[in-house]
Amino acid sequence: MRYHSLSARNVKRGSAGGETAGAKDIAGEAWGLLVPLVYPPRFIEIAHKLGVTPSLLGALRFLEQPQTMGRMAELLRCDPSNVTGIVDALEERKLAARKPSAEDRRVKVVELTAAGKKLRARAVEEMLKPPAWIKDLSATDQRALREILRRASS
Repeated sequence: MRYHSLSARNVKRGSAGGETAGAKDIAGEAWGLLVPLVYPPRFIEIAHKLGVTPSLLGALRFLEQPQTMGRMAELLRCDPSNVTGIVDALEERKLAARKPSAEDRRVKVVELTAAGKKLRARAVEEMLKPPAWIKDLSATDQRALREILRRASS
């Protein structure tokens, strides 16, 4: 099942099925193949399993420590007005609470409740589980993928 408009079919290939494509075309094709495997399907699957929206899951991901509303907007890469709605939803579900900052009482800090910490721990546990498409690869392919990703992230 594809959740994103990018897929192997939508990525342009070189004239010989990608063999003569330049590095930029190969990189684009690789990215086009990777995106639908990584995001949003896995993220949506985890959010659904935990009974939250993807935006709430995104917020939980960044609340290991209390964060200001402004910092939440930066981490979520969204407008601060969107964070208000996300935090409202977290508060309605008793997963987080707004508190005045110890440094500046005009600033609000978002902090997880005990229930929020428990749900965040479950979310992290789920996010760390490899998806089926990785588990289904041979051990050799899993090692090759791991090595490629290590090089890419260093």
